[in-house]
Amino acid sequence: MKIGTDAVLLGAWTSINRNPFSVLDIGAGTGVVALMLAQRCYAELIDAVEIEDNAYEQCTENFEDSPWNDRLFCYHASLEAFVEEIDETYDLIVSNPPFYSDDFKSKNNQRDLARFEDALPFDHLLDSVSKLLSSNGLFSVIIPFKEEQSFMDIATSFNLFPKRILRVKGNPNSDTKRSLIEFSFTKGQVETNDLIIENGRHQYTQDYVNLTKDFYLKM
Repeated sequence: MKIGTDAVLLGAWTSINRNPFSVLDIGAGTGVVALMLAQRCYAELIDAVEIEDNAYEQCTENFEDSPWNDRLFCYHASLEAFVEEIDETYDLIVSNPPFYSDDFKSKNNQRDLARFEDALPFDHLLDSVSKLLSSNGLFSVIIPFKEEQSFMDIATSFNLFPKRILRVKGNPNSDTKRSLIEFSFTKGQVETNDLIIENGRHQYTQDYVNLTKDFYLKM
């Protein structure tokens, strides 16, 4: 599975200002978000959970081949099974969850499982996060912009409140496509910003370059 812009945005935007000791990546895919956080911070424990067989194998291989392999570990499990197994909580949780609807289903079951909303419904994700997040922890997620309000409404029901929001456009003339949202258990003022990725084809904006340049070989 290819590395998408969503994962790069999440890995680069997620705050590490609280110097997390433990990190969890839910639905890790290839492991790129966890790897980016390993590059960015000194967390001693960076766990990932991935249910799809091929993605899990690739994630594990990527972790083992990285300079931070002593801090990275991927669990091959459903989120439900993971929640039941794990007793401790995490200081930082991240997720780039599958969110495609039935309208987009293909004949490739593996890709469908990795991409589609029924593999990880938002209420199940948020319920799990509320159980796995430490009392002072942060949860960062990237979702479609059109799901932003409903996602925050569900989060509130689990006492998770938005702290920061970044709304992303592909170019200045396109609709807002993605929302990155940071949650905590503390309600407060919400910091809201916008990001445009490109001014033209492969002509990246300075804001996008500043955010992601540490993770591209050519930028």
